Amino acid sequence: MHVQNDTKPYDTINVTPMLDLAYVLLVVFILMTTASVQGLSITLPKPSNQPSTERHELLIVQIAADGALLLNGAALSLDEIEQRLARAKAADPRLTVAIKGDGRAAYAPVVQVIDLCNRLAVDMALVTSRIGT
Repeated sequence: MHVQNDTKPYDTINVTPMLDLAYVLLVVFILMTTASVQGLSITLPKPSNQPSTERHELLIVQIAADGALLLNGAALSLDEIEQRLARAKAADPRLTVAIKGDGRAAYAPVVQVIDLCNRLAVDMALVTSRIGT
């Protein structure tokens, strides 16, 4: 008795499913490109927290380890710094003062500069370094 084996290897590849996929992708691509071209023209609102392009003066007050005060690198007394800040505030009401206190400096000079900025109603920022640097 002879058993017939029907497991012959295929000698051709059926490409119909691959062509179906290619046609679907082509249709999706055509629809998406025409939809973006023919879309509605919309004017989007701008966020309220958008950074300002205005430039305002920034002065840097440094307190050295020995308590010396520097305004933009020039050594001055607290009274001289007060006079310069008052003049700068008159010229630019939105003046900002960056306060850079040395980590080894006494706390009192830093507080004096902060009090001075509060008295003159000047915006201020305390400059710190990143942890580990």
